[in-house]
Amino acid sequence: MANTELKPLVEDMCSSLSDLIENHDDLSKESLAEFLLNSASLISGVSQNELQSYQKSKNTLEKEFKEIADKCLHAYEQTNSKFSELSQIHAETLVECSGNQIDVNKITGKFTEIQTHMVSEVNRANEMITELTRQVQTLKEKSNIDSLTKVYNRGSLNTYLNDLCSNATTEYDIYMLILDLDNFKKINDTFGHVAGDKILIYVSNILKKTLRDGDKIFRFGGEEFVVILNRIDEKYSINIGNRILKLISGNNLIYMGNDIAVTASIGISKFRLGDTPDSFLSRADKALYTSKRNGKNQLNLELS
Repeated sequence: MANTELKPLVEDMCSSLSDLIENHDDLSKESLAEFLLNSASLISGVSQNELQSYQKSKNTLEKEFKEIADKCLHAYEQTNSKFSELSQIHAETLVECSGNQIDVNKITGKFTEIQTHMVSEVNRANEMITELTRQVQTLKEKSNIDSLTKVYNRGSLNTYLNDLCSNATTEYDIYMLILDLDNFKKINDTFGHVAGDKILIYVSNILKKTLRDGDKIFRFGGEEFVVILNRIDEKYSINIGNRILKLISGNNLIYMGNDIAVTASIGISKFRLGDTPDSFLSRADKALYTSKRNGKNQLNLELS
């Protein structure tokens, strides 16, 4: 899903959360709005493929962010209430001590009570902040993973490539593989979309078992995957690509008594200093097109 397509989801979330803020006049609207908008931005990388539909994505993430927002608002309410109580105790203490004679022990006891309350509230607030931070981090991680294949999604790829191109060095070589399943539409039309989903899971598992821990796997969209190979040379990247092709084509998937043959085509490109995400992807996509045009179930390399 493109970032422009996410705008309705983000706008709906912000509108809903703003309504919550408006219903709590005693809160700091500016600080809460900033917190909630920052939380909403964590889903900017969600793709169309992460969840089954836009509506499911909208409902799921909006519900979870609302729950965090409600907890935050409730925590602020409790804290405000506690500090109001402390202010009242403080005022009563001043009244009691307004006479000519000052009871030092009584004053000491009152302010010890106030200090104890304040320490308790600060500790409780810190615990709440820690828990909310953990929940937001969990949501961020969920928004980076494709829900079907459990590899990174396209939003994560965009972030990765932007970081790569912005902070690139020539210390080691990086190669990109774009893998596209052959005749995938025909498979879906013949055996159904459930069979297609199982094939996507099957291929993603092959990629996860074949690649090294430092390599990155992304579901690019539909039946396409992007693999980033780090600290590798051209020969080894080609060997890896051919090994993936053999593993995919050498093991037919059995679904509902049907023996489904699966093959893939791969395009490979090397990262060049000065590349943008688009230029890097474009070369690999050009190589993929060559593989498709030349008969599929093969790989090609594009360096220029």
